[in-house]
Amino acid sequence: MMGRPGPTILVSAILGAVLLLLAACGEEQQASAPPAPHEVTDEAIGHYCGMALVEHPGPKGQVILQSRDEAVWFSSARDAIAFTRLPEEPKDIAAIYVTDMAKVKNWDHPERGAWVDARRAWYVIGSTRKGGMGGDEAVPFGEEQAARQFAEAHGGEVVAFDAVPESYVLGGSDHSSH
Repeated sequence: MMGRPGPTILVSAILGAVLLLLAACGEEQQASAPPAPHEVTDEAIGHYCGMALVEHPGPKGQVILQSRDEAVWFSSARDAIAFTRLPEEPKDIAAIYVTDMAKVKNWDHPERGAWVDARRAWYVIGSTRKGGMGGDEAVPFGEEQAARQFAEAHGGEVVAFDAVPESYVLGGSDHSSH
């Protein structure tokens, strides 16, 4: 006749179950971590303009899709935001990065490695600074205070990613409602 399991077996079974749960949580966190940003190369071509990114001044953007190894490049942060709002563009977005202009010394040639998660960035819209194709730009910053300082110097309004008006990224140049 078998007796009840001893306390050592019971504790071992519970401990094993807890360790399995923790391991599963760790794998889930690793799987959900966004991929690292890519760096702009001479071969990086703007998704909408079809031109080399290195030829354009100002902030850049990149969208990393789950279905592609290469980043989808944008000659402006504004275009990267527009990509996320257009119904015809892919929706399997793994990460979106834009240039953190607070980390950049040269507007015309932003330094490598100055990326910030686009969804966590602050944007100055309606400023006097123009984007990569000479259009209005949503100038990105990793910190709200840096965005506010830029807006004081160059005009514009500071907004979060989700508050950038669709009309600003998809419409023309008249943004008088902001």
